[in-house]
Amino acid sequence: MNQPYIATPRRTNEILTEHQFSFKKSLGQNFLIDVNILRKIIASSGITKESGIIEIGPGIGSLTEQLAIAARKVVAFEIDGRLLPILDNTLAPYENVKIVNEDFLKTDLKQIISSYFENFKNIHVVANLPYYVTTPIIFHLLEQTTKIDSMTVMLQKEVAERIAAKPGTKEYGSLSIAVQYYANPTMMMDVPKTVFIPQPNVISSVLQLKMRQSPLVKVKDEKLFFEIVKASFLHRRKTIRNNLVQFYKGKLTKDEINNFLQRAEIDGSRRGESLTIQEFALLANEINFGV
Repeated sequence: MNQPYIATPRRTNEILTEHQFSFKKSLGQNFLIDVNILRKIIASSGITKESGIIEIGPGIGSLTEQLAIAARKVVAFEIDGRLLPILDNTLAPYENVKIVNEDFLKTDLKQIISSYFENFKNIHVVANLPYYVTTPIIFHLLEQTTKIDSMTVMLQKEVAERIAAKPGTKEYGSLSIAVQYYANPTMMMDVPKTVFIPQPNVISSVLQLKMRQSPLVKVKDEKLFFEIVKASFLHRRKTIRNNLVQFYKGKLTKDEINNFLQRAEIDGSRRGESLTIQEFALLANEINFGV
């Protein structure tokens, strides 16, 4: 390469000055300025020269550039039209990068994969996610049946901890269960504020989600399963019985709820955070509304 990588303080500042770019707080724009951190993220993602990569929020192309070096093809989704000419310029040396100016939350993943990655053996998501839409993006990826093998994403540490949390911890909740139903999470590393321009107010973490071939538990009704999980964490300090009674008031009686808990062999005086995903599945499969 004739010039330094994008992810250095000097080059990033030169690009921002040259294009007179101003950050939009509403889009959660924080650009990485440390090549070593980016390489660690890529090394932990398990991608190879044969991999297809989906990136969300490339910014000025710091991570995109390193992904282009490491993988076969990168398709990056950028919602901010002001960044398109910058990306055209910064990523000009990389013919294996495609920038798509779309809101990723409105995309059809099956269509993306058939359009860009039809003959690829493995497809991964690697992204520094905008914090304000982290959870919706993760669920957009999880809920659509795709051929994605894994997601390695940077997000707010607090959210990463909640996603990866185990039963019996204060971080464990409906978000942990909803993500772990589809994927196996691993906390990879923390990333200091100092490697971003501008610096965010929070510590970031890299989280890896390895997609399950089928959901972790078998449930008769997915919608009901997630509803029961949500109901069980309605008030964290309340017992699961009290939360369910309150949530299903007018639909189920206290006796019916006690009966369902008994049949699932779950003590109703426990709190939601003590139940495993398997126990929530047992309960969801016992509950019915007499239909």
